[in-house]
Amino acid sequence: MDKQFDVIVVGGGMVGATVGCALGDTSLKVGVIEQSMPAAFKLDQPHDLRVSALSKASQAIFESLAVWPGIVERRACPYKRMRVWELNDGPEFRSQDINQPELGFIVENRVIQLALLERLQGFANVELICPDRIAKIDYGSGLTTIELESGRQFKTRLLVAADGGNSRVRQTVGLGVNSWDYAQHALVIYIETDYEQQDITWQRFVPSGPQAFLPLTGRFGSVVWYNSPDEVRRLKALPKPLLLAELLANFPDCLGSVGQILGVASFPLKRQHALSYVKTGVALVGDAAHMINPLAGQGVNIGLLDAATLAEVLVAGHHNDQDIASLRVLQRYEDLRRGENLKMMNVMEVFYRVFSNQIAPLRLLRNVGLGFADRFTPARHKVMRHAMGLEGRLPKLAKGESIVER
Repeated sequence: MDKQFDVIVVGGGMVGATVGCALGDTSLKVGVIEQSMPAAFKLDQPHDLRVSALSKASQAIFESLAVWPGIVERRACPYKRMRVWELNDGPEFRSQDINQPELGFIVENRVIQLALLERLQGFANVELICPDRIAKIDYGSGLTTIELESGRQFKTRLLVAADGGNSRVRQTVGLGVNSWDYAQHALVIYIETDYEQQDITWQRFVPSGPQAFLPLTGRFGSVVWYNSPDEVRRLKALPKPLLLAELLANFPDCLGSVGQILGVASFPLKRQHALSYVKTGVALVGDAAHMINPLAGQGVNIGLLDAATLAEVLVAGHHNDQDIASLRVLQRYEDLRRGENLKMMNVMEVFYRVFSNQIAPLRLLRNVGLGFADRFTPARHKVMRHAMGLEGRLPKLAKGESIVER
């Protein structure tokens, strides 16, 4: 006889595991399917190339779920300042200006996932099914049957797709997307510097694309170099000493003295948005629902807000004896998140288009805008608080409140 769950989350990455943890200690029976466990972490190992800039809202979600200690005891780098400029100077955003200890944290994705999966396994009502992969999905508006490559089969009332931009769940149940590629790739370079890292992250705009720096712990940092696909391929193919020479020749002096390049990766830039986040018995979260330009590092943060919001809606619906797989309940989640995500996606789109354009009037306009942001303190502080997840329409977990039914 097939084992039955109330909710099955497909994908135990950062967003999917957050859904699982948020539904922990409830009366819902939850399964989380993940294809492989992340490798074990050692404090003295090199940093991973894949990192995320966690907002204060994301930190609050992890604190609410008792996941944050598992992150900081491994490795996390706080940053207190952020600079954005095009020509010679631009605004500097400082956490002390809004009475916060930091603006956010740069954390390796594997560290986040490990802390989440560790916490996930402490809930009696949540089962981590790992390692395993989906072989077949038999979607139904009543119950959906999942068959795994191991031969195990499960039934579930609600299927949560947290399986990334190429979501198999989304494609199987027929939820379409609007999608297009940008004419740029991002080259990620893991560097060792000759000094301990500062508490600042910055982004500079040049005609070929943005250049960004993310601080890591110790004498390490992550550089993100946006450029044309051909140029990124050329740079990536260079021996590390030649790539280092190109890096130092093209990046600003504030990068400082770089001792060596330790790792290189690249990825294409893409925007994608599901036409709908839900249908009866299905909900999309994270990259399965939306992919955003990574300019401001908001992709993972809005995905975590999806996870917290969906869990809140499901727990409230269940507490009120409603069918959590019904379109009536799931539509509440979409109503809360789709507009907010679209707003952030459009802001990043405008930002990208304006700063990727070398037409003289636009160059003047954007530099005037950066100058205005630098001088007009109330506006700068408002933008900071919203980007950090300290204001706006936030789920309970992002405000430090419990969603568990009493």
